Amino acid sequence: MSTIGIVESLWRYPVKSMCGEQLDELFASYAGVYGDRLFAFESSAGRKGFPFFTGREQRQMIRYRPHFRNPNKAAHPVDLADAESLPPGVNPLSAHPTELMIDVETPDRKSIAIDDPALIDHLRTNIDEKHQLTLRRSDKAMTDCRPLSIFAVQSAKKLGEETGISVDKRRFRANVYLDLTSSGGFAEDAFVGRSMRIGSKVVVSILERDPRCMMITLNPDTAEKSPAILKAVAQAHSGMAGVYGAVLVEGMIRKGDPVELLN
Repeated sequence: MSTIGIVESLWRYPVKSMCGEQLDELFASYAGVYGDRLFAFESSAGRKGFPFFTGREQRQMIRYRPHFRNPNKAAHPVDLADAESLPPGVNPLSAHPTELMIDVETPDRKSIAIDDPALIDHLRTNIDEKHQLTLRRSDKAMTDCRPLSIFAVQSAKKLGEETGISVDKRRFRANVYLDLTSSGGFAEDAFVGRSMRIGSKVVVSILERDPRCMMITLNPDTAEKSPAILKAVAQAHSGMAGVYGAVLVEGMIRKGDPVELLN
């Protein structure tokens, strides 16, 4: 085993493609981060296999800020003590859906309940009428691919050097940002096929590199595009940035936790 760095920050995204929230700790489960991508909007114009309405269709969507009405209920499973001792393959208990309701602050500072049709109307501002939206909810995180996304802050710095642009790590919408002992960018690529322990308990199998799309071109504060970032990822890094993992051992992850490679 070797220590490769620490947890720099932790994030989850209660509504798919909306702004993330930074956490001091989170519960990583087989199904993903507790409270992550709990809600999503589907479009009637969505492509086969990916029905979701995202920042690809409505750039301003990444500036909408979701907030749990009961943040304590959304912090971890209701049976946390039992959940941390459950055998593999047994999922922890989520809070009741009424306790995990969300209000969304729009870019123009309106607060709208996640299930209020007015939010759909707001999201459809200035977009093609072909997008008829419906709200979807799932206790399993509605991620694009694998349950957990991991990104090293050194990779954002490397891309900044390659593009001449200050690259905000938030563009990559990871759950776990690592501060690695390796000073070079994209060191996480070498973790694919290996397992890592984060903190005292959580074990993650790193399965693959993360293929990137136009979402990383969007400034998380303004939604303005910087195409040079995606171009650099495509040309210098085979279109990949960061890695995806599957949780093998569930538990809490905390900011500052050590990260070890196990094999």
